[in-house]
Amino acid sequence: MTNEETLRKLTEMKMSAMANSYKEQMNNLDYQDMTFEERFNLLVDHEYSRRRSNKLQRLIHQAQFHEPSAAIEDIEYHPDRHLDKHLILELSTGNYIEKHLNIILMGASGNGKTWLSNAFGIQACRQHYKVKYVRLPELLDEFILARNEADGSFRRLIKKYKKVDLLIIDEWLLTSLPEEHTLTLFEIIESRLKTASTIFCSQIAPEGWYEKLGEALVADAILDRIIHDSYNILLDGEISMRERHGLRSRL
Repeated sequence: MTNEETLRKLTEMKMSAMANSYKEQMNNLDYQDMTFEERFNLLVDHEYSRRRSNKLQRLIHQAQFHEPSAAIEDIEYHPDRHLDKHLILELSTGNYIEKHLNIILMGASGNGKTWLSNAFGIQACRQHYKVKYVRLPELLDEFILARNEADGSFRRLIKKYKKVDLLIIDEWLLTSLPEEHTLTLFEIIESRLKTASTIFCSQIAPEGWYEKLGEALVADAILDRIIHDSYNILLDGEISMRERHGLRSRL
C-alpha cells in the first residue's frame, strides 16, 4: 500500500492528527533511526492528544459558560478576599463531583462568584465531566415552558438535567419565587439528589433562602437537600473584583 493510500484512509477515518504525524515521519529522515514501535507510539499519541483536546473544547462549548476563559490557576488570593486556597485546590481535583456534593458560592455582586463558578466548571470539563451553566431565571423559564406542553417535555427536560454532572446555577434566589417556580425548583433538585453536583451562586447566605422560596414545606425540602451536602465559600473583599480589574486596566 502506498503512502498516499495510507494517508487517504487515515483521513477518511477522521484520524487527521495521525495522518499529519505519518506524513511528517515520511518526510523527516530523523525518524528512520527510531523503531517501528517508537514511531507507532508517536502516531497514536498525536491522535489521542487531538481527540482529547477536541472533546474538551466541545464540553466547554456545550456548557455555555459566561466566563469561558476562567481558570483555577488564575484565581487571585488577595488577603481581603479570605479565600481558602487549600479548599479551592481540593475542590479542583473534582472529588466533590465524584461524591455528588455541592458548592455554595456567596458574596456581594461583583465579588467574582460567576467567574469562580466558571473556573470550577472549566476544571470539571478538563476532567471530562458534563457541565452546564445557567442563570436561575432562565432555568425556571425553560422548565415552566416545558411544563405547559402536553407532550412530556417537562419530564424529558428533568432527565436531561439529571445527566449533567455539574450544574452551575447563577443568580440563585435573587428575588422571591412564586409557588409554581418553587415546586419546579424542588423537582430539579430532587432529580439530581445524590447523583450529581450543583454550584449555587448567591448574594445571600442559605439562612436567607427560606423566605425567598415562599412555600414553607417545599422550602424546607429544598434546603434540606442542598445545605447538608455542600461546601460553603464566601467571596469577600474590600474592593470588588470588577473594581480591581478596572483599576488594573487603567494602570
